[in-house]
Amino acid sequence: MGIDRRKVLENEPFSFQITKDKKVRFFYNNKVVKIISNHHADQFIEKIKDLPMNEQQLIMAKLTGNFKRGNEKNK
Repeated sequence: MGIDRRKVLENEPFSFQITKDKKVRFFYNNKVVKIISNHHADQFIEKIKDLPMNEQQLIMAKLTGNFKRGNEKNK
């Protein structure tokens, strides 16, 4: 039983942006889905900095919430 059985993360739907005030914006298919700040943002940046893209995608999927139940919308 795989983590990404439907291969959604292979298309790299998640991205993030670090703002000047050290907030992290998460995007799913170019739409903002979550923003974190303070120590949560610092922890995320430290955790993700040396990881390959597939692991970054998995972490962002987990952080942004309900993307493992098949309710995310495809364009």
